[in-house]
Amino acid sequence: MEKTNLIQPEGRPLDSCPEPLLLRPAEAARFLAISPRKLWELTNCREVPAIRIGRSLRYPTEELRNWVAARRGSRS
Repeated sequence: MEKTNLIQPEGRPLDSCPEPLLLRPAEAARFLAISPRKLWELTNCREVPAIRIGRSLRYPTEELRNWVAARRGSRS
């Protein structure tokens, strides 16, 4: 069975989309596989990396990966 390439509205294949640099809160919660409420708790106690851009709160993808890796390493 041949794989079909899905195309975005802009005409780019989905496989060629770069990973976003910043995630919105709902996206970050899915990325971390936690609830939005838990993400909010971690953000409020400044445990998870987040940045403000104006009134928007965003989560840097690479810093989230590093945060997870650090937590994984601390439990060994």
